[in-house]
Amino acid sequence: MSTLSHLDADGRARMVDVGDKAITRRSATATGRFTTTPEVIALVRADALAKADVLATARIAAIQGAKRTSEIIPLAHAVALSSVTVDFSFDDTSIQISATAKTVGQTGVEMEALTAVAIAGLTLHDMTKAVDPASVLSDIRLVDKTGGRSRMPVRPSTAAVIVASTRAAAGTRADTTGPRIAAWLDERGYAVELSVVADADIAAELSRVVTTAPAVIITTGGTGMSPTDSTPEATRPLLTRELPGIAEAIRARGLPNTPKAALSRGLAGASGDTIIVNLPGSTGGVNDGLAVLDELLEHLVAQVDGHGEH
Repeated sequence: MSTLSHLDADGRARMVDVGDKAITRRSATATGRFTTTPEVIALVRADALAKADVLATARIAAIQGAKRTSEIIPLAHAVALSSVTVDFSFDDTSIQISATAKTVGQTGVEMEALTAVAIAGLTLHDMTKAVDPASVLSDIRLVDKTGGRSRMPVRPSTAAVIVASTRAAAGTRADTTGPRIAAWLDERGYAVELSVVADADIAAELSRVVTTAPAVIITTGGTGMSPTDSTPEATRPLLTRELPGIAEAIRARGLPNTPKAALSRGLAGASGDTIIVNLPGSTGGVNDGLAVLDELLEHLVAQVDGHGEH
């Protein structure tokens, strides 16, 4: 009668039997948007609302929501979650919510990720409604899924460049590395998204960009030993496979010019089918990185896509 998985042959609601499915590592990422006023955005960013720490509260609520999804969604399985991460990023009038749920089991965690986003957004509304009772929670959707039989495909010939620089994000220093990388990718036929964020926001931005499924993400900045440098820490949890040879080749490329190249902690690898490479924040470090990628990127993307030589 219907091909919907939660209906039986007679059209009655049922819980899907997953007993014969393989036990695999599974993850899902969902996103959503909480639209409000610039005043609320400023108050949340400054932690100046009376109802405690808004983002911390919304994050805890989202994690709790994910853990209790089977109690909320009637036909969802009870899942032993191994991880739930929730990140927030801002623009002038909205907060973007991203949640990733992970498990090792026989069924996926799409509903857990979607529930986490919904609960985070509802909590944001509850915490800010005294200032803006007309806020809107929208665009909740699944953007990535791994494990089981299917995964969200990357968008071919798309790339993202993320600049991690607190001063550039604040407008007190001009950034040249991001445009340099974007131009290099454009020359190779990629449609490029470029963003500049403070070092403290790199984890949220990288998580957001990964959910948009570009074929390539290149970051610049935040790879050193400054207390604010955190790009490798933001990258590592997203990698499903590391490519240490690329990171080592980039460092080796810079050593003849400066011993400081050895101090870069940049990583390289794949998040699902998206290639991620961390480059240093200096012009020389970016040039060294692009020189290495010039010889590898096309072949690497083809391999991930399943069309490379074996």
